[in-house]
Amino acid sequence: MDKFEKLTGIAAPMPLVNIDTDMIIPKNFLKTIKRSGLGVHAFAEMRYDDEGNENPDFVLNKPQYRDTQVLIAGDNFGCGSSREHAPWALADFGIKVVISTSFADIFFNNCFKNGMLPIVLPQEQVDLLMKDAEKGSNARMTVDLENQQITTSEGEVIKFDVDAFKKHCLLEGLDDIGLTLAKASAIDSFETQLSQSRPWV
Repeated sequence: MDKFEKLTGIAAPMPLVNIDTDMIIPKNFLKTIKRSGLGVHAFAEMRYDDEGNENPDFVLNKPQYRDTQVLIAGDNFGCGSSREHAPWALADFGIKVVISTSFADIFFNNCFKNGMLPIVLPQEQVDLLMKDAEKGSNARMTVDLENQQITTSEGEVIKFDVDAFKKHCLLEGLDDIGLTLAKASAIDSFETQLSQSRPWV
């Protein structure tokens, strides 16, 4: 998993509330177990018409938001079923940060496990960032995980909270497998001692 330290990128406004995981990645795209290739299907039902043509009114189809890395979302983002394909699709699209007033717990935790940073802020601060994102590609936000702050295109700084352990994992690029491999020497030592003390096992 890539390390997440500091990001400066385009932010897209998506003020819809209760965007669930089926809206993020519809169920007909859940057949794969690969994390790559899902970005093209992210928000498919809002992004494309029945013939597969892009909906020009959908925010991520607009030229100024095609390279979006920060998503400013409405309340209760990622609700619904607990499909991990949802953060996979967002990450594959290129989104690294999602900011909202609240997230569904499973989606929230899955984001961290897939190298994405979900940030919870009060409504008035989300509204401020939403307004900033509406300026388009010329308004770039900076998200600094180390210092736990967001800087708007006009230089206003907003502080955010993040769990210390989850922050450490993102900064070091450690997913669950990475955390286990970090203890490889201790695991090897344990297995050697176990085989010597209990050779019949």
